[in-house]
Amino acid sequence: MDFGTGSVSGRAAANQMEWTVNNAFKTYKDMDHPKSMMDLALIQNVDPVDIGLGSSEKGTTVVPTKRKKTMTSVYLKFFETAPDGKSRRCKFCGQSYSIATATGNLGRHLSNRHPGYDKSGDSVTSSAPQPITVVRKAQQQGKQQMDYDHLNWLLVKWLILASLPPSTLEEKWLANSFKFLNPSIQLWPGERYKVKIREVFRSMQEDVMATLEKVSSKVSIILDFWSSYEQIFYMSVTCQWIDENWSFQQVLLDICQIPYPCGGSEIYHSLDKVLKMYNIESRVLSCTHDNSQNAIHACHTLKEELDGQKLGMFYYIPCAARTLNLIIEDGLRTTKPVISKVREFVLELNSSAKMSEDFIQLTAAYQEGCWKFPLETSARWSGNYQMLDIVCKAGKSMDGVMRKYEDTIAGRMALSPAEKNAVSIVHKYLEPFYKTTNNICTNKLLTIGLVLFFMDHISEMIILCRDSRHSSDWLKNAAEDMATKSRSYTTQVGNIFIFMTAILDPRIKCELIPESLSSGNYLEEARTLFIRNYSSRHFSSMTSGYGAQEIEDGGGVSFAEEIARKKRRVSLSNATDELTQYLSEPPAPIPTDVLEWWKVNCTRYPRLSVMARDFLAVQPTSVAPEDLFCSKGDEIYKQRFCMPHDSTQAILCIRSWMQGGIKLKCKSDEIDYERLMEMAGATIAENTAGLDKKQR
Repeated sequence: MDFGTGSVSGRAAANQMEWTVNNAFKTYKDMDHPKSMMDLALIQNVDPVDIGLGSSEKGTTVVPTKRKKTMTSVYLKFFETAPDGKSRRCKFCGQSYSIATATGNLGRHLSNRHPGYDKSGDSVTSSAPQPITVVRKAQQQGKQQMDYDHLNWLLVKWLILASLPPSTLEEKWLANSFKFLNPSIQLWPGERYKVKIREVFRSMQEDVMATLEKVSSKVSIILDFWSSYEQIFYMSVTCQWIDENWSFQQVLLDICQIPYPCGGSEIYHSLDKVLKMYNIESRVLSCTHDNSQNAIHACHTLKEELDGQKLGMFYYIPCAARTLNLIIEDGLRTTKPVISKVREFVLELNSSAKMSEDFIQLTAAYQEGCWKFPLETSARWSGNYQMLDIVCKAGKSMDGVMRKYEDTIAGRMALSPAEKNAVSIVHKYLEPFYKTTNNICTNKLLTIGLVLFFMDHISEMIILCRDSRHSSDWLKNAAEDMATKSRSYTTQVGNIFIFMTAILDPRIKCELIPESLSSGNYLEEARTLFIRNYSSRHFSSMTSGYGAQEIEDGGGVSFAEEIARKKRRVSLSNATDELTQYLSEPPAPIPTDVLEWWKVNCTRYPRLSVMARDFLAVQPTSVAPEDLFCSKGDEIYKQRFCMPHDSTQAILCIRSWMQGGIKLKCKSDEIDYERLMEMAGATIAENTAGLDKKQR
C-alpha cells in the first residue's frame, strides 16, 4: 500500500467517483475549472518550496534570513487534533496518538504507513539558522509520487464502477488527456492496475467469506450464464439468505469461467468448487437456474451428491422470469415485423428535436396522452410494449407526423389498416402480461408464492384466449404455444418443496396457491416435513423430555410437579404443529411486507419462523426481473459481453460487492476515497487562494 486506511461510505461510493462511462469523455474546456482538478485528485500536500538534505544532486546553498520552521510543524500538517485536545489523528488512516507523542514517532508513522509524506521531515530539527540545500528536482519527484498514487487509486475505482478493463488506461488518447492537464503526470503501467485489482479482489473476497461464516440460517443460490465477445462461457453464483433481523441479504460469490465443452458436468464441477471454497455446501437449501438443460443436469448431479452425504434437503427450481419472457415472445411473434417498423419511427422521433416537438404538440391537440422523450426503443419486453402502446394510444399523432415528413419516413414506416388492427388485438391481449411484469419488477421481495400467484393468472389468460371463439386463428396458435411453455413450468414446480415455500408467504397460504399445488397430499407432506426438520432439530431443549434441572434434582420432586411437567411437555409437543395454527388464520393483504410480518409474528410461531427464514430466501428467478424485461438489461449485457477474460471475475465481483456495501480495500487496508477527495478539494482551494494572492 502506498497510503493509509479509512472507511468508504455509501455516499463516497456513489458520488465521489463521478467520472464514469457516461462522462469519461469530457472536453478540455470542461477541465479548466479547479473543481475538475479535484475529481482527478491531483493532491498537492507539500509546501511550495521543497527542502531536503543529503542529496547527491547538485544544489544551491542559501542561508535563510529568518528562523527555520521546526520539524514539528511539518509533521503536524498531516495530523488533526481531537476536539478534547488529548490526541492527534492521522488524516490518511485515522491512527490516533497521544498529544504528547514525540514528533519522531509521527515521522516514523508517516514513513511506515504513508511513504513519501515523510520526505519533508528529513531536515534537521534545530531552530538555529543553518546552511541548507534546496533541491527542487529531487523533492518534486517525491511530491509527484504521492499525488500519482492517489490519482491511480481513484482510476482503479473508476475502472471497477464503470466495469472497464485495465487496458482502458493504456489508450494513448487518455494518457495524453492527463498530460494536457499536468505534463508531469505518470500513470501506472497497465500490468500494475491488474495486480492491484486482483489484490483488492482477494481482500474483499475474505470479507465475503467472513460474512457467510456468521450466517445461521440456510442459504439459497442462483445461477446465471452468459458468453463474452471472446466466446468464453461464464457462470455467476449468487447467494441469498434472511438474517436474524428479517432483512433479505444477497451477495455475489464468484464468476466462474466454464471450460469447454461447457456442459452440465463442467458447470457442476465449477459450482461445487465455489460452494466448498465458501464452506456452504452443507447449508444450501436450493438453487435457481436459468432453465437450460445443462444447468438442470448440473443441479441434478449436485442434489445426488448432497443427498448421498445426507447434508439435508436440496431442491432446484426453474427461473419464472425467463419462462414468462419466452411466453411473451410467443405472443408477440405475429406482430414483430410491425413492431420493427414502429421502432424505426420512434428512433427517428428520438433523433430529431423538431419531429419530437411536432409529435408532442399533436398528442396534446388530439389528447393522446403525455409522452416523455427519449422514448424507450429497447428490444426487450418493456420497449416492445411501448411500441404497441404508441400505435394504440397515439395513432393519430403518429399518422400526423408521418404525413408532415412524408418524403423522408412515411413510405417505409406507414402502417396499413390490417397491421394497426393486429397491433390493437395483441396490445389488448398482452396488457395483463405487462401489468404482471411491472408488479414482478417492482416488488420488494419476490417470493415463490407470489410468482406462482402471478403465473397462475397468466395461465388463465392464455387458456381464455386459446379457447375463445372470438380469437383469430393466428392468435389462437400463438396462445397454444404459450400454453405449452406455461404447462412445462407448472410441471417443474409441482413438488412439496415449492408448495411449502409458497404457503409460508402469509399473503398466499393455501387460499391463493395454484390448483395444481393445492392437493391434500402436499399439505400432509408439508406438515411431516415441518415436524421432522424443524420441531426437534432447532428446539431440542424444548422437546426432549426432562431438562437439566430435572436430572440434577435426581427425581426428588413432588408428585404434583411431575404431573405438571408432563403436561407442559404434552403442550410443547402439540405446539410443534404450528403449521396448522398458521394456516387456520386468513391470509395477510397482498401489500403486506412479508419479512416484516414474520418479524412481528415470529414469537407466535417460533419453530415455523425458523423454517420461513430458510424457505423465503429461495428466489423464483435466476436474474433480476427488471434486468430481463427492461432496457437496464441492455447495459448489463454490453458490459459483460465486452469484458476481457483476465478482468471479468475481479472487476464484476468487486463492483457487485461495493454496491452491496462491502468496503473497497487492498490487503488489510481500507482505501478512504472520501478523505482523499476532501484533501484534494482543500489543497486545490489553498493553491487557488495562493495564486490569487500572488496575482494581486
